[in-house]
Amino acid sequence: MSSPFDVLEQFKNTSPLEDPYVGPVTDPYSGLVFYELSHEWGTGVPSYPGDADVIFDHGVKHAQFGVQAFKVRTNFHTGTHMIAPIHMKARTEDLETLDPARYFGNGIILDLRNKSNWDKITAEDLKNAGDIKEGDIVAINTGWHHKYSDSMEYFGEAPGLTLDAAEYLISKNPKFVAIDTPYIDCPCATNLTPHKGMPGPFMKRLVPIYEEKTGRNALEDYPGFYPAAKALAAAGIPVVAQMSGDVDEITGKRATMIATPWKIHRGDACPVRFVAMFDPSGEVRIDKGI
Repeated sequence: MSSPFDVLEQFKNTSPLEDPYVGPVTDPYSGLVFYELSHEWGTGVPSYPGDADVIFDHGVKHAQFGVQAFKVRTNFHTGTHMIAPIHMKARTEDLETLDPARYFGNGIILDLRNKSNWDKITAEDLKNAGDIKEGDIVAINTGWHHKYSDSMEYFGEAPGLTLDAAEYLISKNPKFVAIDTPYIDCPCATNLTPHKGMPGPFMKRLVPIYEEKTGRNALEDYPGFYPAAKALAAAGIPVVAQMSGDVDEITGKRATMIATPWKIHRGDACPVRFVAMFDPSGEVRIDKGI
């Protein structure tokens, strides 16, 4: 008889886990066109170094009861997930207190697919990638979602935002910022590497590998501890990490986007279904209600 761990085993390799291509889906009533921007989520999806795996326990089954139900054990920082400011800064907003209007709005999908392993994404990079408008949702496609896997490269070698990039985004007052990497910072500026007085390192081999491959000192290149994430949190801006899906199809375009987490008291993170939508006719409006 199969168990949740049978599914888990398929993720225990370094091969990228490509999401099945869905492409645009058109609503026949409104004519709106929807694009998926999320990874699949379930048992054994790649989890951050130091975190436990997601486990789905198929406890209620069709054969036995005529219905199906799962029990889930998870860290909420898994798959495509939204991170509330409280994760990085005390006494800031959690998933319960964030304004729901932040989860929906217009924005831009920036093309940073020219970035590679450990590259820094600067304010100048963001400015050159597109025109971010005041109050936009800003989605950043580095192409890293194609490496999604339980691997050293995916978690340890991703590009990330510099502090000046975060400060530039803050100046635009975005509803939220999304990125297709595991962290919004470079992994060398996270708990994967040693930082004085901070937890970790959860990937002890990262610093030696960085120095072997680049000939540079990782902690001199990235001396801060989550500088971009902390700056965005202090400004009250949520972050969606591990964007994926069909993002390549709409990169460089403007779209309406939505990502809604659970309403969790003191919740610091939650998996989300992240979606972009377009109105080819320009005629769709929200009903005025009663």
